[in-house]
Amino acid sequence: MDPAAARENAQRVLRRKKITAGIGKRIFLVVISVIFLIPLLWMLSTALKSTGDLSKVPPPIIPQHWAWSNFKEVFKQLPFGTFYLNSFWITLLTTIGSVASNFIVAYGFSCIEWRGRDKVFYLVLGTLFLPFPITLIPMFDMFARLHWINTYLPLVVPAFLGSAFFTFLLRQFLLQIPRDNLDAARIDGASEWRILWQIVAPMARPALGAVAIFSAVGAWNDFLGPLIYLQDNAHMTLSIGIQSFQQANGNVPYNLLMAGSLMIILPLVILFFIFQRYFIRGITMGSFK
Repeated sequence: MDPAAARENAQRVLRRKKITAGIGKRIFLVVISVIFLIPLLWMLSTALKSTGDLSKVPPPIIPQHWAWSNFKEVFKQLPFGTFYLNSFWITLLTTIGSVASNFIVAYGFSCIEWRGRDKVFYLVLGTLFLPFPITLIPMFDMFARLHWINTYLPLVVPAFLGSAFFTFLLRQFLLQIPRDNLDAARIDGASEWRILWQIVAPMARPALGAVAIFSAVGAWNDFLGPLIYLQDNAHMTLSIGIQSFQQANGNVPYNLLMAGSLMIILPLVILFFIFQRYFIRGITMGSFK
C-alpha cells in the first residue's frame, strides 16, 4: 500500500475513534444532566398544577391545567415579599463583605513580604478544620451579650471579618500575578491601597467573581444561621420563612410551596449563568500555582 494512502487511512481511523469517543462522552453527560434535572422538572410541574390536578390520585405528571397564577398567589398566601427582601439584603451585604475583606487579607498574604507571613497563613488555614458545632455556642453567647439576637448582624458582620477558605482561594490566584508589576508601582510611589484596588483588583476579577458566587449562594441558602439568630417572621429569610409559616398555619397548598421554591432558586441560576465565565476562570486558574 502506498505510504501516503496508509497514513491517510490511519488518520481517518483516528478521527473516527475521536468522534465515537466524543459522542459517548456527550451521551453520558446528557444522561447525567437529565438525572440532575429531574427534581427541578418535578418542582416546575408541581408549581404549575392547579388544585384540581393535585386532588387526583395519582396526580398527573404534566399539568392538565397550567396554573401560572400560582406564582402570583404565593405573595397572597405567604409574606413572600418580606422573606425575599430579607434574603436579598443579607445576601448582598454578605457578598460585599466577603469579597472586600478576603481580598484585602489575601493581598497581605500573597503580595506583601513580611516575616512569618506563611506561618500565620497556615494558622489561618487551620481554622478550616474547626467543626461548626464547636464554635456555635461561643458565637451565640457573644452575639447575645452584644444584643444582636433577632437582628441581621450575626449573619452579616462575620462576612466582613474574612474566611479561611475564601482567603485561600484568592491567595492562590494572587500568587500568579507578576511581582514586577507591583514593584514598578511601588517604585513610582503608589501606596499599597492604590496597588490593591487599581492594579491587583482588575487582574483578580475571575477569583473575586468566584468568591462572590460562593458567598451569595451560601448566604441565600443559609438555613442554620437564620434558624438560630432570627425569631420573628418580620426578620425571617426564605430558607426558614416558608417552613415556619407552613408549620404555623398548615394550610398553604403544595403547588404554591413549589412555586415559591422555584422562585427561590431562580436568582441563583441567573447569577451563575451571568458570572459563570469568571467563576470557572477563578477556580481553574487558582489551581495552577
